[in-house]
Amino acid sequence: MYRDKVVQRSEYEWEIAPFGKMRVPAIFYATPDLIKGMDDKVFEQAVNVATLPGIVKASYAMPDAHWGYGFPIGGVAAFDAREGGVVSAGGVGFDISCGVRTLHTGLDVATVMANAHALAETLYRTIPAGLGSTGAISLNHHQMDEMLRGGARWAVEQGFGREADLSRIEEHGCMVGAKPEEVSPQAKKRQRDEMGTLGSGNHYLEVQQVTAIHDEAAAHVFGLKTGDVVVSIHCGSRGLGHQIGTDFLREMVIAAAQHGIELPDRELACAPLNSPLGQSYLGAMRAGINCALANRQILTHLTRQVFAKVFPGTTLDLLYDVSHNTCKEEVHEIDGKKRHLFVHRKGATRAFGPGHADLPDVFKPIGQPVIIGGSMGTASYILVGTAEGEARSFSSACHGAGRAMSRHAATHQWRGTKVVEELAHRGILIRSPSMRGVAEEAPGAYKDVSAVVRAADIAGLARIVARLEPMVCIKG
Repeated sequence: MYRDKVVQRSEYEWEIAPFGKMRVPAIFYATPDLIKGMDDKVFEQAVNVATLPGIVKASYAMPDAHWGYGFPIGGVAAFDAREGGVVSAGGVGFDISCGVRTLHTGLDVATVMANAHALAETLYRTIPAGLGSTGAISLNHHQMDEMLRGGARWAVEQGFGREADLSRIEEHGCMVGAKPEEVSPQAKKRQRDEMGTLGSGNHYLEVQQVTAIHDEAAAHVFGLKTGDVVVSIHCGSRGLGHQIGTDFLREMVIAAAQHGIELPDRELACAPLNSPLGQSYLGAMRAGINCALANRQILTHLTRQVFAKVFPGTTLDLLYDVSHNTCKEEVHEIDGKKRHLFVHRKGATRAFGPGHADLPDVFKPIGQPVIIGGSMGTASYILVGTAEGEARSFSSACHGAGRAMSRHAATHQWRGTKVVEELAHRGILIRSPSMRGVAEEAPGAYKDVSAVVRAADIAGLARIVARLEPMVCIKG
């Protein structure tokens, strides 16, 4: 039904014009092959998002879009509080502020390969990974609240990293407006022993080599060249973020009806931004963002310790840290006027273009680094935000390859031990506590990440800067 309504507007842009209760169009950025490969539910969910009160301009889907909870993963939507706009826990996702940070190692490929097995084993022993994994840090009630207020800044103050890291993190490492008091005791309990852990699913710590440079000017600013070795860390807010999503979705289903909001899908549960529940969720979600930023900061500290042990003298400077499951208040230009909007990015990455005030001075001439994770045995990419992206997607881009099949289906097609063996033959070392988890995350279970980033590049959402290939991967 919904696929039949998709009309191609350009080489990279597709649209479902408003019909029924849609307030705005649904716009999809993809190549013909990627559109063909999207599951039908993506189109239905993008249309459903377009019916929500206060939505501005369009409901967007990025090139990696696939079926999610309420919103498609890869979905972007902005809402105006002054026009009755809403905030949706499903539009943020359960892993609040899941994101990726990339670190320079200062090492070359030959040096790392000569010690790859020692590096893999030491990282695996040091970085807690897997379902329910816990770390050496245990937070009491006061420490938990301080972490939820302070984010990566709190982590640095506790000795996990350097002050210089903070300028290379979204929100400078600390999301303002966090309200730990809006986070349930159960959410805090789940997180108490999970700081500095990767978790499970598609989360990873990966040592990567730069194999190609596509934009020399941006690569120079980012400090990247062919043959460099970097480390990328992909994880989020762990049990705390999941519990926040669970807690508020339950309340939002009830609140939507009370506010006269007709939901085409219960998973789109939401609350008006200006309502007490909407404000409560924003405070809790911002605390979840800080949890994720602190978590990645602690993991960075642990990673630096490992590299200093295996490769004495290394420092691992931070390139950038960017999230892809958030709702943030931002200023965007609509029809020539600047408006304060609440931009939901679910499985979509912020991609500010050149000159944006929120960027570190070093990136303002070129734009924001956009880090796109691969899938264990495939490439990852670093892109840069564009000026065009502001008008096309509220300065948003894709966040990864996007799943091509469910985790359940993947376990029927691959065995984890076989995946590990095959990748080892290609020179990629995998360490994971769960072979089932490896099977679920088999590279073949994902779309072609190179096709996804090419589509983002062609669409003008972000420009390809560098291609990264995996060398060592610690999987949850």
